[in-house]
Parts: sequence; structure tokens; C-alpha cells
Amino acid sequence: SSIPPSLSAGDTSVLAGLYGPAEAKLSKELPDRAALEVLLRPKVGLPGVLERSREQQLRQTCEAVVLGVLHPRTAITLVLQVLSDAGSLLSCCLNAACMGLLDAGLPLSSLFCGVTCALSPDGTITLDPTARQEQEARAVLTFAIDSSEKKVLMATTKGSCSVEEMQQCLVMAQRAADTIFQFYRDALHRRYSKS
Repeated sequence: SSIPPSLSAGDTSVLAGLYGPAEAKLSKELPDRAALEVLLRPKVGLPGVLERSREQQLRQTCEAVVLGVLHPRTAITLVLQVLSDAGSLLSCCLNAACMGLLDAGLPLSSLFCGVTCALSPDGTITLDPTARQEQEARAVLTFAIDSSEKKVLMATTKGSCSVEEMQQCLVMAQRAADTIFQFYRDALHRRYSKS
């Protein structure tokens, strides 16, 4: 049995579990591709409105790269369990999701990663902000970036920022993505060179 991938960003940690491709319930079955479901479980309590919103963002990002046409009429379920949240949770979830898809051997058109930026009141940009930095920020932006062309698969903004500031955050996120993609490669190499 393999250990499910978990991803930590600072003191934020998320565990990913992937189930499928398996037979889909008739109500969820898609004739031309796999039906992908993403479930986000908070550390304590039941999922709420925030988790449902993030599940949709995560699902749309995963759907952009999963080659679901290779598994029509099946269901794939990705469960993300939050172990600790000390900031940059959505980007950590995105990274755990990609590692989960990779680890399960699902066919992907490219990889993706998540990067969170906090914009302080004076305009300073902080990558991978802590919960406190997010609270003190004027705006918090999270991007899902694809590995092939560095294009944005998903973006979310909380707070207010100018178009120029958003562009600056995106450029920094795209640069940081290279480091994350290298981390994926190193992690997979370590994992599979042991077996």
C-alpha cells in the first residue's frame, strides 16, 4: 500500500486521497469523459460555504488538465483533508491536488501549481503569506498556474488591488511556479526511486 501524498507549505498541511477511475453513479455519469469530484474537508467540523466555493475552484483547475476522455463514464473523486491551516491554504490545496493526480497515475495534459500572494497596505508583495499576513493584507490573490505555458488556470482575489498590482503578483507567482514544479519532480523521483 502506498502512503497518500500530503503537502506542506510552511505550517499549512493538506493530505490528498484519490479514488478511481471507478464506475460512476448513473446520475453523475458523463458519456464522453470522467466525472471529477473534489471534496475539501476542513480540519474540524463540516464543510461550509467557503469549502464548497474552493471545491469548485479546485475541480475546475483539475478538469483543465485531467485527460478525462480516456476514462469516459467513470468517476474520479479527489479528497483533500486539511491537517493544519496557517495561511496560503488554497494554494496548498492546489499543490496537494496536483500531487494526488500525479501519484495516482492519471493522464494529465500538464501539471499545475498554486501560488498565493498577499499585498500589504504599502504595496509590498509577500509570497506564501501566513494567516496573519493575509489578515493584515489589503488583498490576497491565489493563482493556479499550468506547467506548459505558465498560463493561469484559475485566479481568485480577496480585497482590492489595481490591475498593475495584480499583474505584478502574477509575474511573481509565475516565477515561483518553477520552484514548485521542480519540487514535484524531486518528490516523485525520491518516491519512486525507493521502490
